[in-house]
Amino acid sequence: MNSQTIVILLIVIGVTFVSMVLHELMHGLTAYWLGDDTAKLDGRLTLNPLKHIDPYLTIVLPALLVLANGFGMNVPIFGGAKPVPFNPNKVKGGEWGAALVAIAGPLTNLILAFICFVALALLPVRTPVLLVLILTYGVTVNLGFFAFNILPIPPLDGSRVLYAVAPEGAQRVMEKMEHVGLVFVFFIVMVASPIISQLLSLIISGVLSGFMAILSPFGL
Repeated sequence: MNSQTIVILLIVIGVTFVSMVLHELMHGLTAYWLGDDTAKLDGRLTLNPLKHIDPYLTIVLPALLVLANGFGMNVPIFGGAKPVPFNPNKVKGGEWGAALVAIAGPLTNLILAFICFVALALLPVRTPVLLVLILTYGVTVNLGFFAFNILPIPPLDGSRVLYAVAPEGAQRVMEKMEHVGLVFVFFIVMVASPIISQLLSLIISGVLSGFMAILSPFGL
C-alpha cells in the first residue's frame, strides 16, 4: 500500500465518521422533535462518533471499497452506522412520522454532499491538494451514504419510507426481514454486489447531474 492510498484511506475514514455522526444525530433529533425520546435516553443525541460506530458498516466496508478502487476497481464508496433506536409508537404522525425520522439521515448526507460540491466549485486554482481530496471525498462518501441508505432493504432507511406506503401484508414481511437486521443487508450486498453497485452508481450519477444543473445558472 503506497502513501497516497494511506492518505486517501485516512481521509475516507475521517469523512465517514463525520458524515455518519451527523446522519445518526439527525435521525435522533427528528425522532425527539416528533415526540420520541428513545434515542436521547440511549445516549445517541451526541456528536461522539464512538456512540454511532458499527465496526463493519462504518469502518470495514468503506475501507475495503477504497482498497478495491486502489486496485483498479470502480465501485461507489458507501457504508452505514449503528442504527439509532426509536419507538414508532411514540412518534407523532404514525407511519409517516417514522418515515420522516428515517429519511432525515440520508437527506443530511445529501445536503453535506451538496455543500462539499459547491465548495469544490468555488475553490481557487491554487488550492492545497489535501483540501481538494477532503471535499472530493466529502461529496463521494456522503452520496454513497445517501444512495445506500435510501435502498428499500430492511432495516435501511429507505425501507421505512416504503413501509409507510406498503400494503399490510408487505409490511408484515418487511417487519420479519428487519428483525434479521444488518445481517440481511450484508447478505444482499454480498449476493447482489454487481447489481447494488450499478444501482448506487446510477443514483449517484443522477444526483451529481442535479447538483450541476443547480449550479450551472451561476456559472459554476
